[in-house]
Formats: sequence, structure tokens, C-alpha cells
Amino acid sequence: MSADTTTAQEALTFADLGLSPKVLSAVTDAGYTKPTPIQAGAIPHSLQGKDVLGIAQTGTGKTAAFVLPMITRLEKGRARARMPRTLILEPTRELAAQVEENFVKYGKNNRLTVALLIGGVSFDEQEKKLERGADVLIATPGRLLDHFERGKLLLTGVEILVIDEADRMLDMGFIPDIERICKLIPFTRQTLFFSATMPPEITKLTEQFLHAPARIEVARAATTNSSITQRLVKSGSKPWDKRETLRNLIRSEGDALKNAIIFCNRKIEVSDLFKSLQKHEFDVGALHGDMDQRARMAMLDNFRSGRLKLLVASDVAARGLDIPDVSHVFNFDVPIHAEDYVHRIGRTGRAGRSGKSFTVVTRGDTKHLDAIEKLTGQTIEWHDGDLSTLAPVTEEDDAPRRGRGAPKRVRGKADGERKRDHKRGRKEEVVEAKPADVQEFRAEVADIAEERRTRKDAIKSDNASRGARPGNASNQSRRDDRRPNRSNDDLNDGTVGFGDDMPAFMKIEVKV
Repeated sequence: MSADTTTAQEALTFADLGLSPKVLSAVTDAGYTKPTPIQAGAIPHSLQGKDVLGIAQTGTGKTAAFVLPMITRLEKGRARARMPRTLILEPTRELAAQVEENFVKYGKNNRLTVALLIGGVSFDEQEKKLERGADVLIATPGRLLDHFERGKLLLTGVEILVIDEADRMLDMGFIPDIERICKLIPFTRQTLFFSATMPPEITKLTEQFLHAPARIEVARAATTNSSITQRLVKSGSKPWDKRETLRNLIRSEGDALKNAIIFCNRKIEVSDLFKSLQKHEFDVGALHGDMDQRARMAMLDNFRSGRLKLLVASDVAARGLDIPDVSHVFNFDVPIHAEDYVHRIGRTGRAGRSGKSFTVVTRGDTKHLDAIEKLTGQTIEWHDGDLSTLAPVTEEDDAPRRGRGAPKRVRGKADGERKRDHKRGRKEEVVEAKPADVQEFRAEVADIAEERRTRKDAIKSDNASRGARPGNASNQSRRDDRRPNRSNDDLNDGTVGFGDDMPAFMKIEVKV
């Protein structure tokens, strides 16, 4: 985008974009006068009915870039039962609920019906909304297809399709669902893609969904907001080392830390860190994908309202959540996917505010850190010295913890013996096999195999001479081998396992 175009867009107001008076009134009441660059570039094309591919870093107002023109276009017409007029697909429940809030805020002067289809909510309540007719349908792909397969939803009336957070929707396994949904929607629809990152391979996938799109790119893909101060913090590799580093970091920020989101890579780490911070008397909550929807929404509401100062979360909170005034972001784990780093730190420094992000780094994280710096095109500064100041890592430090991916326990010693050896500092001795021992073992195995073949051939020969079916004598001989050698007198002594206390009724002779 040229400098002249940027200057012209900065001079624009929402009144210059072609929005309806009702929408302009709602925008003014919300306190906004000038559109962001992504809004100024995307809204005019959306109002004209063109396909749009919008790329902008997180926190730049992408949601309003498609909500405002949709409301304007939906002022004419009315939805029919089970046939929504527009469809918005979101990767997570939280994002879907957040888009619904935007429609409520900007569509307050319009009588639009909005239906939200997400997991964790009763099917019956959602079906009732669909039966009344929905001008706007906001959904996650899985729940949308569930309703369609139950025969409660028709997509032949969809005029506008929005795929929000397109890179995550396509890159994280939603491709089959997206392709199926697109085939259920009329070909003449308008399609809008919005995302913070758009790698070349993902752009190729958009070609099958978009038709001659207007590409609006207001910042280089995968760039981070310049208002965010980014720092790396070194730490030991053990979980307790990282927790102590994080606690010290939180305390060192003092009053400058108004609130913070702490990101972990796995749900189990979210739970462990949450319990640890609670134990050390921090005001903290947790958010991850295994929580039911009501608990997740309640936790977000508490964090937004300031009742919680810290929120430990998985990447379910990294994409598009609109929590405007987050002062800090802490990456307890370096994200495995470099793009997630951009989304995580984008939770702070929103709407022109400044923010801080700190990433806890161990020696094992250098590969992922290099990928982040390569993607963002910048070198992140260290907070208190780089990893070279840490003590050398021993083999024991590098050994994975018990759990998924950890080696199986060594056999040969009882658990108690291993624990005692560990306390005494002794390591289990590794016995190395000698070539002579290996040859002797192979010869013994060959002798056993030969003996078994000889025995098997003898049994077959015996069966053939008796005219018995193959297998009968063999099975009988094996049963006889297991049976104790007892005489007929022993079998007929009347005890039958009861000794002298055998019940009288068992001695009664029954004539057949």
C-alpha cells in the first residue's frame, strides 16, 4: 500500500465508507469516529458485494471490518425459517460469542436476528432460534454440520460467507469441514477471509473459496505491533524453575502490571501452572478447551471486569479475543508454531495502547525461538542476559519427564529398589552383551526350536497311524501333560473336593 493511499485512508471517517445511517449512529454511540486501515480498505469492497481477502495484524479491528458492512446489507430483506442469510465461521467458541456481541453493539438500531451455534449449549435452544429464522448465523464448523445432518438447517439461502481467522481455520485441520460447508452454500455467494497471518501455502487454499478477491493488506503478514515491548527471559528447563522465573517476573513488574494473560502450550500445563500460582496466593484463573462453555465464558467475564488479575490459558485465548486493556502477556512456553507468537502477544497493545510481552526461554526452546524471529523479521531482546549465562545442561536435565513421550521404566528391579538407588545417587548398571554370549544364546534358541519341530512331527505321525483327526491327539496330550497323575481310586473316593464334609445330596445315585 502506497504512502498516498495510507494518508488518504487516515483522513477518512466512517461516514465516508458508505455505511447506512443506522449503523453510523451505532458506531458513533460506541465512541468510534475514524476507521482503522483494515476497516477503511475492506468495508467499501464488502458493501459492493466483492470477495475480500483481509490481512492485518491482530488487534486492528478485523471483526468490525465485516460486521459493519454486513449489517448495512442485511437491512433489506428478511430471513426464513432454518435458512440463514449470512454465515460466519469461527475456530473457537469464544470468538463466535465475541462476534455475536459485536452484532448486538453495532446492530442495536436494526431488527436483525442472530443465532449462535457453538458446542457446550443445548441443541434445543439453538434449534428454536433457527426455526424463527436467522439473518446472521455465527458458528463453529463442527456444531454447524451437526445441525445440518439433523435436518434442522438449510444453507441454500446464504448470501455472505465469512471465514474469520482463516489461517487457523485452514491450518489446524478444518479444511475438510470448510470444503464441505462451501459446497452446501450457493456458488454466487460473497466470501470474506480475514486473518492476521497468511502464509503462501494458505493463500493457495483460499483460491478455491474466493473469486477475484480484493486483497487488503495493511501490514506485512506476521508482523507484531510496534507498541508492544517484547523481551526474552532465560530459565532452567525444569517446570519448577520456569514457575519460579515467572513468579519473580510478575512480582518485578509491580504496579505496572494491571492484568496479564499467561500462555501455555498444553492443557495439562495450564492446570499445573494455575494450581501453582494459586498456591503462591496470586489472583489467577484458568482457561482451556476442556472446560465447559459456561465456565469458559464466566472466566473471561471475570478477567474482563478486573475480578481476576492473571489468566492462565492455552492457545484457545490467543486468537481474536477482544479484551482491550491487557497490560502484559507472558509466554510460559515458547509456542511451537511461530504464527501463534504473533497472536499471543497481540492480546496486549490493542487499540493504540502500549503493552509488554515476556517469553520464558530454556535451552531446549532455541529452535522455536529462531523460527519466531525469522517469521517476524526481528531480533527479540533479552531481559536479563541470554542463555549463555545459564549453567551447562546435564544429561539428567535433558531427560524427559514421566508422561507422554517419556521412556518406559527399566525392568529388572522392583520400584522400591529403584527409589532407594535414586536416593543414594546410584545409577543402574548397564550390562553390555558380549559376542560369545550372543552366539551361545542363539544356539540354545535353535536347539529348542528343533526339539519342538521333532515333537510336532512325532505327534502328527501318531495321529496318522491311529486315523484320528489332526490336532485331537496333540490337544489331548497337552491336556494330559497338565493333568495330575491320579488313580481311579483317587477319583472315586467320594470327596470331590469336599473332604469329609461332602453334602449328602451329592451321594444320591441318579438313574437315567
